[in-house]
Amino acid sequence: MIGRRRRQRKGLVSEINVVPYIDVMLVLLVIFMVTAPMLTSGVTIELPEAATEPLQVEANEEPLIVSVRLSGDLFINVGGDETIPVTLGVVKDRVMKVLAARPQTQVQLRGDSDLAYGRLMEVMSALQEAGVASIGLVAETP
Repeated sequence: MIGRRRRQRKGLVSEINVVPYIDVMLVLLVIFMVTAPMLTSGVTIELPEAATEPLQVEANEEPLIVSVRLSGDLFINVGGDETIPVTLGVVKDRVMKVLAARPQTQVQLRGDSDLAYGRLMEVMSALQEAGVASIGLVAETP
């Protein structure tokens, strides 16, 4: 009987060792968690502080963001490099094109906290002329 036991071979193991895959997944999760906050779009602006609730944004719809620096330069995150200043006419044109293709697009206005109120109103007026029904003003939470 002892001889028979030696002759029997063990069957092949048909299980997959998933521990290395879990390790890789956790490392990738940490990498994405660290890099996600660095992917904010737009130019650097000193936003005003306000205690408000964030707007609900659809996961698959990116809002149209218009930024105004203290110097009065305008930036838009659609239709080219968003770090190059554009004119008010270009902003109106791009906003009209986006709203023609996707009428439900949210429009957000980011203005420097020390920006002159008149310049901000000028941009808001141009956005309304372009067909924007409601404009979301972006602020930092205190």
